[in-house]
Amino acid sequence: MSLSIEEVAAAGAAWVWMPEDAEVVADGLCTILRLPAYYPFRLSVVAFAPGEPLAGSVDAVLARARGLGLPVLDWQVLIGDPAGLEGELVARGGRLKIDLEILAADLSGGAPVLRPPVVATELRWAVDGATARDGAAVEVTGFGGGLPPAARIEETAARGAREVPAGRGGRLVAYLDGEPAGVGGVRVVDGVARLTGGVVVPARRGCGVYRALLAARLEYAVAHGARMALVKGNPRTSGPILRRAGFTGYGREPVYVLPLG
Repeated sequence: MSLSIEEVAAAGAAWVWMPEDAEVVADGLCTILRLPAYYPFRLSVVAFAPGEPLAGSVDAVLARARGLGLPVLDWQVLIGDPAGLEGELVARGGRLKIDLEILAADLSGGAPVLRPPVVATELRWAVDGATARDGAAVEVTGFGGGLPPAARIEETAARGAREVPAGRGGRLVAYLDGEPAGVGGVRVVDGVARLTGGVVVPARRGCGVYRALLAARLEYAVAHGARMALVKGNPRTSGPILRRAGFTGYGREPVYVLPLG
């Protein structure tokens, strides 16, 4: 089975990132998240359903965001969004933060067989506090921000302990020589494996750690009923690895940052 752009767009639109500790501001026009201070960004548009005209809808979202008291807003343009949205964001002072791409792979025939890493790599699910803390530390190294509070890390571990064996997914942490080297998440929802947060610490890149995390997550997803894998990746870093693993690009999903002053 080959995946159509309509299937991928629908799966991407259904994927709304919403951490448990986020403040959610939602109406019929948009969903905005206000995030705790340890995240690398504080305010984000995660859903947008514009009316006509598009310019007025964008202005209404920005007005809503200004009321949340933070200086900047992240806004990701999805492949299903109106064609003129990028231009409207740029016209309001938006600048490109990261030019992500949505990639998908057909898993109906099983998980792809990937080349093993060039160094011995141990993978652990973050189902205990120590492993969850190691994964969070790798994310800080790769993405910025700060470590979550200890209570939040323990909550993440407890959720993983429930959901990994239930087939809903979790976070995998990679270790080289006993030290955390990479992390990547997976959520299995309605037959779609949503791959999140894949990153390797700079000193350990080029060793196949990301590939090992990818292979393990895809195998887990297939074992728990996933027929499609979906990821929003950086075409300059993870993109080439994903394409070699059988993923296909379906369009850009750039993130813009807008001033709210």
